[in-house]
Amino acid sequence: MAELILAAAFMLASHVGLSSTAARARLTGLLGRRGFLALYSVISLGALVWMITAYGNAPFVEVWPQAAWTRWVPLLLMPLACVLWVAGVSGAGTTISSDGALPTGDERGEEITGILKVTRHPVMWGFILWAGAHIPPNGDVAGLVLFGAFLALALAGPWLIDAKRARLHGPDWERFARATSAVPFAAIAAGRARVTLSEIGWSKIAGGLALYGVLLAGHEWGIGVTPYP
Repeated sequence: MAELILAAAFMLASHVGLSSTAARARLTGLLGRRGFLALYSVISLGALVWMITAYGNAPFVEVWPQAAWTRWVPLLLMPLACVLWVAGVSGAGTTISSDGALPTGDERGEEITGILKVTRHPVMWGFILWAGAHIPPNGDVAGLVLFGAFLALALAGPWLIDAKRARLHGPDWERFARATSAVPFAAIAAGRARVTLSEIGWSKIAGGLALYGVLLAGHEWGIGVTPYP
């Protein structure tokens, strides 16, 4: 358990320290942008492998008893998470823009379109839903450390990314931020944006649901636990 906690702490510290502090600028100046991204990828992958390995070796210490109803939480939330992932990765989202650029617009000349009207951090919110949804059915200390670390990192992500983009773009970022929202649907609820499912893209929605089907079908084989109640 101590190793798992240490691995989780390293994952959090390495992600925040390398991506959101002055260390990034210094390392980028030393290694170049591609060199920094390669180093960041290696460290991130190493941290992930270490944490998963430590989780597999951690003892089972129950916090609350497992109940069949808790498995409905990921079953109901993961379709939305998968759609957010696919729409975010296949579109221009600030979460996945490694060079800090704002979306440049589409062929109609519209800068803010599709999933960005729902949230400007669709990929990050996919991870928030994934991590949060898996806490109820994993009522043990190791599960809370694993998914809690991912949830903490994903919740911090939008705030850290927004702060970095604000420093980089100034007034351009303020204009972009006013027309979007970090929290899903907040800009729509406030009347700053309107979106339809067709604007998000039927192919992206279908792709997200297909990803959900693949994850659902392979869950018991890959994780060793049935996802069904």
